[in-house]
Amino acid sequence: MFDALLVRRLKKPLECMARPLAERGVSANSLTVIGFAMGLVGALSIAIDAMWIALVALAVNRLMDGLDGAVARLSRPTEMGAYLDIVLDFVIYSSVPLAFAIRDPSDAVAAAFLLFCFMGTGSSFLAFSIFAKAHGWSNARLKDKSIYYLEGLTEGFETILVLALMCLFPEWFSVLAYGFGCLCLITTLSRIRNASIALHGISGTDPDSLSQTK
Repeated sequence: MFDALLVRRLKKPLECMARPLAERGVSANSLTVIGFAMGLVGALSIAIDAMWIALVALAVNRLMDGLDGAVARLSRPTEMGAYLDIVLDFVIYSSVPLAFAIRDPSDAVAAAFLLFCFMGTGSSFLAFSIFAKAHGWSNARLKDKSIYYLEGLTEGFETILVLALMCLFPEWFSVLAYGFGCLCLITTLSRIRNASIALHGISGTDPDSLSQTK
């Protein structure tokens, strides 16, 4: 819900931080991998109940997620870099509920519900991005993103906020998971609705352009 606003507000600060890295030859992909490693450290820390370490590691993961895009824009963005960024982000997002389930098996059903809801939010915007690219559509509010982002109630900022709250108040994990999961379901339904409006009546997509996504 707030991603477009935050992207605009953080663009210049991130560019200032990214410029020295780009000038020293630090690649965007290396920052993506470092961020991924820190995200895994965060998930493992949750599993062993080291919540403050988890919180710091996840914060570094999010910082690297912002810096890798900024470095890419200052150097040369690549399709592979964009692919890694998206895939590794989703792995980290899904690793956190799993870590809480490992930490306390009584939270496993809530974790499974949240993962189910994450699948809906992720697939609903990734699937639409395929058709958006095929038709040359773009989202002016998030034009720096590598793919078309179909906005919704729960986006990156809201997800990170809730994951941080889970680390700060792990005893409330199930409540937060069920509550945020329901908001994710609303996001999924709204994206399906918006996609159905945008794609209604369109039948001229080139099959060859879509076959590459399979």
